[in-house]
Amino acid sequence: MKELICIVCPKGCHLKVDEENGYSVTGNACPRGAEYGKKELTAPTRVITSTVKVRGAIYSRCPVKTAAPIPKGLIFAAMELLNDVELQAPVRVGDIVIEDICGTGIPFVAARDL
Repeated sequence: MKELICIVCPKGCHLKVDEENGYSVTGNACPRGAEYGKKELTAPTRVITSTVKVRGAIYSRCPVKTAAPIPKGLIFAAMELLNDVELQAPVRVGDIVIEDICGTGIPFVAARDL
């Protein structure tokens, strides 16, 4: 039995996930908690946030994030992709910074206008 704290909403339910019984979840106050508990143990994903260099703007860094969660095992490879990125202002929220993160089809997008 694995114990987790649900991060789907501010309640922070204490979940218990039974790996031996089909990843059944107890302790959740809503169906989203059950879905989170099962997914966290079978295929964990994360939204990645970081910054990249930008030229011609009032700030030297632009915040970026993944447009959707990516598999947790790809976090370091995804971060490596950002090392050599340098944007040119103007940059708009939602502009694609990297088209496809490690073959997932999910892009990094700008998270601020600069």
